[in-house]
Amino acid sequence: MQDFFLPVIKNALISLGITSDKPVLIERPSDKKFGDYSTNIAFLIARESRRNPKEFAEELIAHLSFPQDTIKSITVAGPGFINFFLTSTFIMQSVEQILLEGNGYGRSCRGKGKKAIVEYVSANPTGPLTIGRGRGGVLGDCIANLLETQSYTVTREYYFNDAGRQMQILGESVRFRYRELCGVTEAFPDTHYQGSYIREIAETIFQEHGPALLDVSDLQLFKNRAESIIFKSVKNTLDRIGIRHDSFFNEHTLYHREGSERSANDQVIDLLRAKEFIGEYEGATWFLTSRIGQEKDKVLIKSSGEPSYRLPDIAYHITKFKRGYDLMVNVFGADHIDEYPDVLEALKILGYDVSRIQVAINQFVTTTVDGQSVKMSTRKGNADLLDDLIDDVGPDATRLFFIMRSKDSHLNFDIDLAKKQSKDNPVFYLHYAHARICSLLRLAASETGFYPDGSGHHLLQLLDSEPELRLGLLLLEYPQMISASIRLLEPQKMVDYLHSVAELYHKFYQECPILKAERDISRARLFLSLATKQVLCNGFRILGITAPESM
Repeated sequence: MQDFFLPVIKNALISLGITSDKPVLIERPSDKKFGDYSTNIAFLIARESRRNPKEFAEELIAHLSFPQDTIKSITVAGPGFINFFLTSTFIMQSVEQILLEGNGYGRSCRGKGKKAIVEYVSANPTGPLTIGRGRGGVLGDCIANLLETQSYTVTREYYFNDAGRQMQILGESVRFRYRELCGVTEAFPDTHYQGSYIREIAETIFQEHGPALLDVSDLQLFKNRAESIIFKSVKNTLDRIGIRHDSFFNEHTLYHREGSERSANDQVIDLLRAKEFIGEYEGATWFLTSRIGQEKDKVLIKSSGEPSYRLPDIAYHITKFKRGYDLMVNVFGADHIDEYPDVLEALKILGYDVSRIQVAINQFVTTTVDGQSVKMSTRKGNADLLDDLIDDVGPDATRLFFIMRSKDSHLNFDIDLAKKQSKDNPVFYLHYAHARICSLLRLAASETGFYPDGSGHHLLQLLDSEPELRLGLLLLEYPQMISASIRLLEPQKMVDYLHSVAELYHKFYQECPILKAERDISRARLFLSLATKQVLCNGFRILGITAPESM
């Protein structure tokens, strides 16, 4: 509905000779007595120009020119809020558009011609995927889905951390277990990966080579074999919940030199040094963030010669700029919260437009079974595995529960609730609403021979009861909900919205007879049901969950 109100309000302001950079916000009031839609633009401009807000609101209303039969009334409330009451005919004419656009409802050309990259999961290939990584994976996948509805050309990328100390430890861990299989008894370090998967990888190598590698000190074979097996497992797990990637960027390429050319990491050091932001002391190479007001400098290369996470991350983001992305979305876990601002500062110093980068930090996940929390540790081998969760609650519950709370909030994944077959379970509640509509449409076709997939949309204009109009207005909010979810990088907004749609549909279903109503009213309500089904389906596709037709 933004596209309906904005041109009219802006033209009224122009006719009053007012130019303002204040954004015109059109919102749905929480209390219906304040209209179907409301704006505070009159209050903002009046305050800016030191005028009486109510008087200015009345003056602005006099210059509003809406199409005939769209606005029932306009009122002023409080300190200059303008409230709009729509006609029932206009509301239902707008709902007709949902049926006409079908799967395209909510889509726009806003991002047409623009390239976006969404980086998500990016788990180290040192073990099976944990539940914690799953949350970021679903968040990133939903953000990519949202951007695609707005015509962005989206690349889904996995940053493959195949370099650094953790890979060395992985190779050593597998070799220890391999040597055990060869009959060598030695203490297994507490600092190494101890999960059963390490032994399984070692067993695979032993089956392939027998004891022939017992005296091999080079870790490369052990590391490479483990990396290959683990990454295949990771991809299989992600596939189970519908998460895919278009490209995989290998971290080790940032360390690689082409002939006499310095590596991408070295080039970052050179560029920052030229800007006088590199210092060397205590045996390490530092990013001199104290020069931009930070309390401490940050290590880029440790005294051991190993880069910190910051250095390859800076180099990696430079490749994104070189690849021509207009929008770069990074989905990180809470463990990156201290690092990524330094990466952005370095890029800014080097002249890159960091406004093209958006970061979504998702907080940690714990699981609850029978009211008891389960703690995770990949290194200790007692992590909650994403595969186990999918086995237990299914792909849809796994995905929806990960994003039904704000990404900024710690998530307690309640296993018992996710398996519950009742309205308390948000997955069941959404599925039930869709299945109920499908069942109704089948019954209508069976009993009356009518299915609302052809002409007759105009019958919607016969509907004018409160449950019908409230549901219709909510369905019209779908495009704005997509925009808000993208702006905030928060698919939870979509979950909350779809839950409200299901809730209002159930209310409409209970209060408005459908099949037993007079013929044209019955058909109109079936069309409204079909529009609701369409919105649910479109939203489910963004969230990556199924739309069952029966339960």
